Amino acid sequence: MVLMQLLVAEEKEKPAFYSSLKGILTTTHHTDIGILYIATAFFFFLLGGVAALLIRTQLAEPGNAVVTPEVYDSLFTTHGTTMIFLWVIPCLIGFGNYLVPKLIGAKDMYFPRLNALSYWLLPVGGALIWSGLPDAGWTGYAPLSIYSPGYGIDLWLLGLMVLGISSLLGAVNFVVTIYKLRGPGVLLRNMSVFVWMMLVTSFLIIGATPVLTAALLMLFMDRNLGTGFFLPKLGGDPLLWQHMFWFFGHPEVYIMIIPAFGLISEIIPVMSHKQIFGYGMIVGSGIMIGVFGFGVWAHHMFTSGLSDIAKLPFMAMTMAIAVPSGVKVFNWIGTMIGGRISLKVPMKYAIAFISTFFFAGATGIFQAAIPVDYLFHDTYWVVGHLHLMLLGASTQAIFAALYFYFPYMTGRMYNEKWGNIQFVITEVGLYMLFAMMLLLGLEGMPRRWYTYPLQYATPNLLASVSGFLIGIGVIILVMNLVFSWLRGPKVTGNPWP
Repeated sequence: MVLMQLLVAEEKEKPAFYSSLKGILTTTHHTDIGILYIATAFFFFLLGGVAALLIRTQLAEPGNAVVTPEVYDSLFTTHGTTMIFLWVIPCLIGFGNYLVPKLIGAKDMYFPRLNALSYWLLPVGGALIWSGLPDAGWTGYAPLSIYSPGYGIDLWLLGLMVLGISSLLGAVNFVVTIYKLRGPGVLLRNMSVFVWMMLVTSFLIIGATPVLTAALLMLFMDRNLGTGFFLPKLGGDPLLWQHMFWFFGHPEVYIMIIPAFGLISEIIPVMSHKQIFGYGMIVGSGIMIGVFGFGVWAHHMFTSGLSDIAKLPFMAMTMAIAVPSGVKVFNWIGTMIGGRISLKVPMKYAIAFISTFFFAGATGIFQAAIPVDYLFHDTYWVVGHLHLMLLGASTQAIFAALYFYFPYMTGRMYNEKWGNIQFVITEVGLYMLFAMMLLLGLEGMPRRWYTYPLQYATPNLLASVSGFLIGIGVIILVMNLVFSWLRGPKVTGNPWP
């Protein structure tokens, strides 16, 4: 924490990069790039949130016709892609940019210009995705995505390839920076937990993203050049798309949650006024999650016709990955026990993260069992589980970090009262939404339905109300941070004594 304060003090001596358009366009400093990542990701978060509210408005009552079925398909495709590739991942990468050089005692990333290029590919990829309004679901399953008319899927594919290049460039930069620019006394055995988690995440990106990029290119060629990688009549196989997509898709879950582990592991010790409990175990469990993450992809494909012999190892690995995940929960609880806990907004979100991550993992373990997966597959149970992990755990960690690092980034303190109001409204909305989604799954409602029978009306109405509560909470968060940045009380010294 002393190192953080010294480096933040140094940063305040340089003029704000956002004071001019030229400064924004030409900056290569890691803190500036980090803030740009976070701000851009938050912009796409708001766009994805608007799409989500339109979806929930359509589903508020059976028989609604708020949007057409074609627009509905585009909304849930763009919403899913946005929240994963344009919100959670780039926002966490933004915190990595801002914090990693500080925490290892470096002045900047190893390749500052490459770092800037990684960022500027983000809005380009996002613009391509949103300009096309694709309609094949965020998983883009072939052959549906091959025969989708128009240019929407093509722009979606190009946008994802641009984002993949951005992620790869950033991951390589993180690895080289962490290995080459650590300051005196910063060793692997005492390195910050967040730095460790960013290192694990970078290797996950390097290992998984090229497979997705290859699949995207093959699908683009099937659509436009007459190839048949995923078309049986031309000798291809639609299951090849599923294997390639999910080989990336499940490590991607850990790309979205492992940096969040690191952020929570930085916030809880400070707010508990204790050292992290079990440093070696929490770092080792993060590494094991990264390793195990490459061995679980086919649990998304239990209903696709794979043999039982092929399914069993993926079921076992999916259950095994719960062990290092559980270790982290015990580490965080152990850190808080006996500590002088400061229940400010960042700590409340950190505690909420632990709770949500536990329940998200528990709902995932149910799906690891092959017979249970047959019942839950393609129902709202899967939607609830996914949103517990992403809208719940990952986003709660991001909100905790936004509040926690806001004084360091701006030199001003947020409004604690409005932060607490936002926390309560958002958490009520989140947990009611998750509960309704899981209930709809237990009742057998398939996901992606445009409308539904009357029997699903009450849970859907409550889910829609919950979505708007979350929207109100996000508006309060934005207003709190913006007004505090402009007029909040100035921070002198340690903001978390």
